[in-house]
Amino acid sequence: MAVENRMDKIVALAKRRGFIFQSSEIYGGLNGFWDYGPLGVELKRNVRQAWWADMITEHDEVTTPEGAPSPFDMVGVETSIVMHPQVWKVSGHFDLFADKLQDCRECKGRFRADHIGTSECPLKPSKHPGEHDKCQLTEPRDFNLMFETHTGAVRSEETRAFLRPETAQGMFVNFKNVCDSSRVKIPFGIAQIGKSFRNEITPRNFIFRSREFEQMEMEFFCHPSQSLEWYRYWRDRRYNWYLKHGISAGNLILREHTAEELAHYSVGTADLEYAFPFLDEGSYGELEGVAHRGDFDLRSHSEGKLCKQDGKLVVELGPDGKPKYAGSGKDLSYFDDQIRERYVPHVIEPAAGCDRATLAFLCEAYHEDEQPDEKGVMQSRVMLKFHPKLAPIKVAIFPLIKKDGMPEKAAAIYREFKQAGIAATYDQQAAIGRRYRRMDEIGTPFCVTVDSETMSGDTVTIRDRDTLEQIRVPVKEIVDHVRGRMASC
Repeated sequence: MAVENRMDKIVALAKRRGFIFQSSEIYGGLNGFWDYGPLGVELKRNVRQAWWADMITEHDEVTTPEGAPSPFDMVGVETSIVMHPQVWKVSGHFDLFADKLQDCRECKGRFRADHIGTSECPLKPSKHPGEHDKCQLTEPRDFNLMFETHTGAVRSEETRAFLRPETAQGMFVNFKNVCDSSRVKIPFGIAQIGKSFRNEITPRNFIFRSREFEQMEMEFFCHPSQSLEWYRYWRDRRYNWYLKHGISAGNLILREHTAEELAHYSVGTADLEYAFPFLDEGSYGELEGVAHRGDFDLRSHSEGKLCKQDGKLVVELGPDGKPKYAGSGKDLSYFDDQIRERYVPHVIEPAAGCDRATLAFLCEAYHEDEQPDEKGVMQSRVMLKFHPKLAPIKVAIFPLIKKDGMPEKAAAIYREFKQAGIAATYDQQAAIGRRYRRMDEIGTPFCVTVDSETMSGDTVTIRDRDTLEQIRVPVKEIVDHVRGRMASC
């Protein structure tokens, strides 16, 4: 299937089946903003839940995970979207969080300078900006990506604030609070899921690059001497998390940044990249970054904005010889009472986009094949092969026909699934084959059918979405049967 054609089909299915809609669509939409529909909100919630379970709820702090240097603690926080403006000054976002922007004086188009070679010229879409005879591109200039807002009733420089462009800083500024209020010991991680905002010049590729998005980030604090080991551990663990939840190894790569790509604070960074269908064959787009941030963040919030001089991070000074942007002045070092040493922890940061992960799982799940209908005639089938943990609906319950007590029996089974906390749906409309196809298209892994044998022998058929295998299971065991199959995936 052609790349563009495949992506177009995925986007069309996402709207048709209620996964993702353009924000404010009835008014023409707002570029870079998206709404999640009834199925999309469940899919995205399941992605969040799978990440949170891996980081927090299922974490065992007394056992050393495979590949880890030692056991470690994990806690979660939820921090404010609007923070003190000084946070963004000492973190570097106020000065450095910018893209290069170019305008076309002729068509009034606006483009990211590094996207010129892949963007369409509004005057002639077959060409790139600057290639048309009438194009008049300006010189690249910096464009800060933070959304500005104001706190309080009066707009002034003193009330100026920003919507956060990342969730990470909320965890750094709460490092001392977490240490003081919890029983955590280094090494430990602080995890957070939340909204971030970036005023992207050219949001594009569906929900891949948008202006409002959700992040799943974790800041892991460790002793400097062990930071490289922890970096390798989290890099590999995050790669395997995607494989565990359905991404194929052939579509996912782990790419270490070159020295020229590294941010000024980074000791090392690896990107997990996915072969999104909107990219050329053989190309990959960033799905998640795992960064070794050294002691940059805690030092910045303590001492002031840092810059690199002669290979070392030092406080950047203003014309008056004082810190250009002062830190909090709080001591954010850590005293390790086990080794009797005080130090500034190093930080390892796995930073994932919840929307990008949702898009990757949606793209990976999309399949087309042919299967016979009730009469044996081959019919095309669209299927979303979600991992059962991520599927919006886990099981569908059907009465074969709308009489002979079957609807009532099916409804009773449906209620059992709902009471067990398993996402289920009930459907009695149309032929059974069409109902199967509907469930295949939205990614439901199991379909349970109540038929005449159910009424006489108290068993139902359960159909597997991927293999189409159907087996009979006693009604009293069907909920546990589905729960067990989901757990074994």
